[in-house]
Amino acid sequence: METSMSVEEVLTGISELREKDGQPPRKKQVKKSNPELMKNALYYFPSWENAVEQSIGS
Repeated sequence: METSMSVEEVLTGISELREKDGQPPRKKQVKKSNPELMKNALYYFPSWENAVEQSIGS
């Protein structure tokens, strides 16, 4: 699978969604509104929840 985003871009995208909404972005919501972010997050991380946790730590 080819990725269209770097791991840093994925983490930044998740962080921006969290800041915008004031809470961690929900998997179902992101899958619908930003499927590219979801696809790349699942490429780099074992789960959406893991990607969200990593974005908090970055």
